[in-house]
Amino acid sequence: MKRQRHRMILEIIENQAIETQEALSEALRKYGFDVTQATVSRDIKELRLFKVMGDDGVYRYAVAERSEQGLTERLRRVFAETVQSVDYACNQIVIKTLPGGAHAAAEMVDTMRWKEVVGTLAGDNTILVILRTVEDAPEVVERFKGMMK
Repeated sequence: MKRQRHRMILEIIENQAIETQEALSEALRKYGFDVTQATVSRDIKELRLFKVMGDDGVYRYAVAERSEQGLTERLRRVFAETVQSVDYACNQIVIKTLPGGAHAAAEMVDTMRWKEVVGTLAGDNTILVILRTVEDAPEVVERFKGMMK
């Protein structure tokens, strides 16, 4: 029953601008699913749904992958516009940004989910990227420099 409900939720949000949990509950009831607000809330978490602004300016539920695509593009632009330099020592990369730009640029690095990256630490204008191996550093630095263009 849960899988069927999840499939229906994904179909509903694909075809309708669902703005609230209540609206989603009502839509599910129209398709014969008797749900509570708590069930819908859990389903939203399990399906990784987020509210995103549609082209019409209305916030609606979307699947995380779709919402992440728009976010990723915005973060790429922020990265390209704010990063000033990239350098490395051993398995650590230091990315310098314009003041206040490090957090958004670090979010871009985290969003990329590169297998070489263990994690990031962002200050105001500096990001420290920790890599798994020393050997990964030159190639990852080149990827970052490519994103700056």
